[in-house]
Amino acid sequence: MSALPRAEMNFRRMRPADLGVVADLEKSLYEFPWSHGNFRDSLEAGYDCWVVCHGEQVVGYAVLMVALDESHLLNIAVAAGWQNHGIGRAFLDFMLGVAREAKCQIVYLEVRPTNLAARHLYRQAGFQQIAIRPSYYPARGGREDALFLGITL
Repeated sequence: MSALPRAEMNFRRMRPADLGVVADLEKSLYEFPWSHGNFRDSLEAGYDCWVVCHGEQVVGYAVLMVALDESHLLNIAVAAGWQNHGIGRAFLDFMLGVAREAKCQIVYLEVRPTNLAARHLYRQAGFQQIAIRPSYYPARGGREDALFLGITL
């Protein structure tokens, strides 16, 4: 599929009114999704919560926690029907820019080993594996490890 023209995407801070749409998107993408409350708590805690829109339609979201000169990308996703158009890469680049503006020197994240598309995206962006977090994610029939990745800004 072709990349969506950058002019058709816009990034803005997540608002309380977005929480229902964001939680619904999360539920449509993951077997073990974040709850509406998880997103609300992130917003209320002052994390950098963003959405990517096509026109007025929210097609993706991200949550970045900044602490001193480090940040942790806690969640980033693009709606299934909008994937493979370059939105995920553009959004990831945008969020790395948010971290840079916050004077962060490194961004961390976790990813499931089974999420090959995300792993490819992060590798292309320059993330490197730092460690494995055993039994980090809930999974059908037990737990799944997480790959702990980082990128120096």
